[in-house]
Amino acid sequence: MTTWIGLLRAVNLGGTRTFSPRDIVACVSALGGTDVATHINTGNVRFSTTKRSRPRITKMLEEGFRADRDFEVPVALLTLQELRAIAADIAELGAGHDGNHYVSILRDDPTPEAVAALEAAGRDGERAIVRGRAVHLLLGENYQRARLTNTAVERHAGVATNRNARVMTAMAAKWG
Repeated sequence: MTTWIGLLRAVNLGGTRTFSPRDIVACVSALGGTDVATHINTGNVRFSTTKRSRPRITKMLEEGFRADRDFEVPVALLTLQELRAIAADIAELGAGHDGNHYVSILRDDPTPEAVAALEAAGRDGERAIVRGRAVHLLLGENYQRARLTNTAVERHAGVATNRNARVMTAMAAKWG
């Protein structure tokens, strides 16, 4: 059995695209996941499965979520080891940073060109640091005014979902 962390993109935003934690657990369980649990109401789910192929599990979840919700739910999957590494990177990269720290998790590995573009995209005190499929966004105090957003990440590197550093660190402490 392998344990995975699924980060669902764009669910439960402003009362639209709703997918409650209870419904996520039920759906993942129906798809064969075991030991299923969620963390807060932003589309974070831990589950175990005998399947080992990230692309096949991603496809299974996305198809299952689409059938259950009647809208697309992109998924970025992490292993527990990857989640722990991201939490360690948050501690390292965030040290001394006074602004917001968000992490965009890419569904797929970024190309070298995407990494270069992301790391060059920062300005006005904002910067992106890419570590594997995690894009750390070190931003200013006002997240709403940030120019380096998950949309910018997706423009350069494909499907991604964004969490603040506190949520990622809490999941690593809880599940990692």
